[in-house]
Amino acid sequence: MQELSPAITRQYIDAVAVFDALAEATEEAAQVRGGMYWHAGPASSPESKYLVRTTPAGAETSLGPRTPETQAIYDKFTQRKQISTERLTGLKAALDQQQRMNRALRVGRVDPLVVALLNRLASTHLSEHFRVVGTHALYAYEAAAGVRLDADALATRDIDLLWDTRKRIIFSTQLARVDSSMLGVLKKVDPTFRMPALKRKSQKYTAVNKDGFDVDIIRREQTDDDPHPIKLSDADEDFWVAQARRASVLLDSPGFSAVIVATNGTMARMNTVHPATFVTFKRWMAGQRDRDPLKRRRDVLQADAVQAMLEQYLPQV
Repeated sequence: MQELSPAITRQYIDAVAVFDALAEATEEAAQVRGGMYWHAGPASSPESKYLVRTTPAGAETSLGPRTPETQAIYDKFTQRKQISTERLTGLKAALDQQQRMNRALRVGRVDPLVVALLNRLASTHLSEHFRVVGTHALYAYEAAAGVRLDADALATRDIDLLWDTRKRIIFSTQLARVDSSMLGVLKKVDPTFRMPALKRKSQKYTAVNKDGFDVDIIRREQTDDDPHPIKLSDADEDFWVAQARRASVLLDSPGFSAVIVATNGTMARMNTVHPATFVTFKRWMAGQRDRDPLKRRRDVLQADAVQAMLEQYLPQV
């Protein structure tokens, strides 16, 4: 475990500040999506006009005839929209600059595909239904601690997404708004993602791209009224979510979030489990006799590394 240099630390702090400001501005801009205009009535006088609110989808709602009150609504909306647009434009330019600085100073080392995937989940409002678990969570911990772990602790070609079955109806509604399937969401990031071929038909919880990078979607073991098996959509080709032992521990633990940086300088917010939960879970996995011995050793290595980060760099956590 190696501490980041002061230059890299400063750049990371500055970049995260812009990243978070843009996320906040984007949420504010969503409140003034669409537009407003005055619809002319049958007469030509100003009093005959009606204020109409439009949505991005083209729907229109009348807010009433032109009065001092509706004029105030129109003026306030147009002012907010102009300010929001200018702020978004400025912050997007600032973020581009920060990401170039990230790349120049080699701030990040996460696979750009992972960052693109997390940003896609965030932009489609699907991220609240998933937690990153497993090895990739280490990137969030080391970013928050301002350190870098040895490459041996981070070596992996897959990312595990823990899906919250308790919100499955809300998830299905949101997924239908943005795509026909969860696989379709991944293909917007990398069109080469596919579900397993016949020889891997037992792994229908995994999507693989042309470079052999896996995205696994797992869930807690069946409990209460959880249906099983669960497919994430009605599409012919999509994820059948796999049950994972003791995943409920990860689902019920306090959350942890940090901005991670890719090797190309791009950034994304990763939502994962609390580091202390990660340590406890990894030690449990290392004690399972049916687990691959090589993976058991890596479990211990990762648990030790995160425990050291908690004690030395994240006492506030």
